[in-house]
Amino acid sequence: MTLPAPLTGVVPPVCTPLTPEYEVDTGSLTRLVDHLVGGGVDGLFILGSSSEAAYLPDGHRRTVVDTVVRHVAGQVPVLAGVIDMTTLRVLDHARTALAAGADALVATAPFYTRTHPAEIDRHFRELAGRTGAPVFAYDLPVSVHTKLAPELVLSLAADGVLAGLKDSSGDETSFRKVIAGARETAAPGFSVLTGSETVVDAAIAMGAHGAVPGLANVDPQGFVRLYEYARSGDAEKARTEQERLLELFGMITAGDPARMGMSSSALGAFKAALHLRGVIASPTTAHPQIPLSPAEVDHVRAHLTAAGLL
Repeated sequence: MTLPAPLTGVVPPVCTPLTPEYEVDTGSLTRLVDHLVGGGVDGLFILGSSSEAAYLPDGHRRTVVDTVVRHVAGQVPVLAGVIDMTTLRVLDHARTALAAGADALVATAPFYTRTHPAEIDRHFRELAGRTGAPVFAYDLPVSVHTKLAPELVLSLAADGVLAGLKDSSGDETSFRKVIAGARETAAPGFSVLTGSETVVDAAIAMGAHGAVPGLANVDPQGFVRLYEYARSGDAEKARTEQERLLELFGMITAGDPARMGMSSSALGAFKAALHLRGVIASPTTAHPQIPLSPAEVDHVRAHLTAAGLL
């Protein structure tokens, strides 16, 4: 399908259901897609952080792209993460995603090696130039250890290299600079999307075009309502819905930090919630993440119940 310009609304970063044997559970994946599209979302972002892309071998990545694109069948745009360490590796993922029919690509800055801003600039220009596809920059400094400077993002946008930005940096000043600068200098159709679950109402009020919240896997209807309230200027309803979702987001603290990392806790909570809601068959997360205990799953269940989702 043709990618809307700008892309607006709620675009969940789709979780990747796995079998207990750590294969992609394609049946659960298509049910999850139906759950999201039926919830009114405006697009799907596969193979991002909430998709456990960093944990998946290339064969699993191909299965995810093929399954989702075929099942969606053009109902909403599909953005495919092509995240990897360097440009040539990213281009390999990009070719696979585009051959499967993905509508756009999402890439971080290069990582592992120390990267100069000029190299980041070259990375995105090569990706867009060699593929001819819409490219969204993913600002994720907590994982790639590089913060995308607003000036670099705006320069790439103005030159038509970037179709949009997914900002998961937590740097609200930088985010606002991109929103403000995009109004003046970016190419028409450039989208600014927040990756936050907790400040969507504020981001839309600033002028963001939409949100890419991992928690939308669990409650897509809630985020769609929140977006609609915020876009219509109903600040009170937006605030109330945002605060309900903030409470629900507390599920990510289910895991005991003495025995697991934050990714294990957060992604484990999302998958436990989807399992409890009957969307996916197993809450399995990829190695080396540590699974939630029964007591920790009860913590997730309590948040779902409080939010009216069970």
